[in-house]
Amino acid sequence: MAEINYTKDSLFESLETITDFIRWGASVFKQAGLFFGHGNTTAIDEAAYLVLHTLNLEPDTHSVYFNSRLTDNEKTALIEILFRRAKEKIPAAYLTNESWFAGLSFYIDERVLVPRSPIAELIQKHYEPWVDANNIESILDLCTGSGCIAIANAYYFPHASVDAVDISEDALDVALQNIERHQLVDQVNIIQSDLFSNLQDKQYDIIVSNPPYVDADDMDSMPVEFHSEPEIGLAAGQDGLELVIPMLEQAAKHLSPAGILIVEVGNSDYALQQCYPDLPFYWLEFENGGQGVFLLTKEQLDDYFNGS
Repeated sequence: MAEINYTKDSLFESLETITDFIRWGASVFKQAGLFFGHGNTTAIDEAAYLVLHTLNLEPDTHSVYFNSRLTDNEKTALIEILFRRAKEKIPAAYLTNESWFAGLSFYIDERVLVPRSPIAELIQKHYEPWVDANNIESILDLCTGSGCIAIANAYYFPHASVDAVDISEDALDVALQNIERHQLVDQVNIIQSDLFSNLQDKQYDIIVSNPPYVDADDMDSMPVEFHSEPEIGLAAGQDGLELVIPMLEQAAKHLSPAGILIVEVGNSDYALQQCYPDLPFYWLEFENGGQGVFLLTKEQLDDYFNGS
């Protein structure tokens, strides 16, 4: 990677508008060899997000405003955040303390993963055709992290109670901030638990989970940006199935008769199918990209694990 050099005076002279900073930021990001996998997919999108956020503008601000000339204070703030992203390789969401999921804004810091699961698309479609949205009364978000999946479910199923479960106190602190921010304290309940261990005999119409599922090889080869995230939210043993296997074995007990289990396992999908070749995983497809998410019904889980 080439050394990134600049002087504030030279940038002040050459960069005047929002467009100037987005273009320049993207150039710096490419020079730095950054990886984009935390919400934005290109250098230009990442630069635009950071520039607009720093200027307190909405992400969908019309481009007609992009030729607006900036003040010296605004230029200083933009230079600082764009170069911090380039030099420190910290995911943008940790610099802004904000991320978006299912069309909703969430507070994010280094205690939780940056939301990016394709499960958002399922929630926005009310999990159709797998459930009747009008009959959903209870939802469990297992390994909730920032609480984004639990909160999105609460928005799209306003009459359902939602439990947000995680083993990490730090993650639950962030989730609580988001629950309060979205004014959902009466609908979304936080529970500290190692998977199902503190849930007694509670049952749910939907159990959805984006658990740690990164195997040892992928952990070793991940880009620098991912190592800014908490390892507890990523690493899942040699094969990536450290949590998924006990989740599968225990899920049926916590599903209502017509309940479904949806779990993201990413690149560990092959290892999972090798482990359970006779379990009828349904691998979901996504219009907006994403893979490695399966669906199973309570009946299928009972038949396989309990022989009922």
